[in-house]
Amino acid sequence: MAQSGWNSSPSELLKVGQRFVLADVDTSSTPGIRANKTAGEKILAKKGVELNDLQERLWAESRYGGTRSLLLVLQAMDTAGKGGILEHVMGAISPEGIRAYAFKKPTDEELAHDFLWRVRRQLPTPGVVGVFDRSHYEDVLIGRVRNLAEPGVIAHRYTQIKEFEQEIVANGTTIVKVMLHISEDEQGARLADRLERRDKQWKYNPGDLDERALWPQYQEAYELAVQKTSTADAPWFVVPADHKWYARIAVQRLLLDALRGMKLDWPQVDYDIEVEKARLRAG
Repeated sequence: MAQSGWNSSPSELLKVGQRFVLADVDTSSTPGIRANKTAGEKILAKKGVELNDLQERLWAESRYGGTRSLLLVLQAMDTAGKGGILEHVMGAISPEGIRAYAFKKPTDEELAHDFLWRVRRQLPTPGVVGVFDRSHYEDVLIGRVRNLAEPGVIAHRYTQIKEFEQEIVANGTTIVKVMLHISEDEQGARLADRLERRDKQWKYNPGDLDERALWPQYQEAYELAVQKTSTADAPWFVVPADHKWYARIAVQRLLLDALRGMKLDWPQVDYDIEVEKARLRAG
């Protein structure tokens, strides 16, 4: 087994293929690793140091003219663990280098524009790791399930999304799209836990049960969205999420692989180091 704990890369194991079927994904599985919660937490802490280092290199690069950035798109049913990813995975990165944005119900101003208008406004700037807690995919998920747009409009949005993401990648942003895939039973257990625990009740939303009643429709909508918008430049990764510890280290590894792939290094400074050392000594 590799030193990191992984015996296979989740970047390959979790990537959506051409004949993807959502029901084939075992939500309780832990692909690529044989570990438990304790081991997973150790991996998360250890690799968090590298994640922060790589983001700092990306940030430093941008200070010297670099234009690259990273965008993590998180989509999931309620309780699947998006908040835990933000806290336990992204929490390892310096706040200066991360920007998280949660997309809510569109405002009147946002509805007056194309559905991608509000998304463009939140894209990460050079050097930044951006996180979308929900995203432009809501417009083909809840939009489809709740019949908020005509079927023809939804179908066209898949094409618009692919073109939009192609543009983003061409402009220097690496996209990591993650669906945290939780089972209906596990969601029920987590909702029950929220109702029982005083420190969790604030997270509970009665509307969650309304969406839960549409579980089959959401599964179909997710499968279609993933099938139609997973591309070579912006593939989807479906992460089994019944085990929170696994989902967290899997997303962490996906981010690490993306940043490692950038082959980041510290930038060459634009001043004479020896001259500055002499000035400091003369200080």
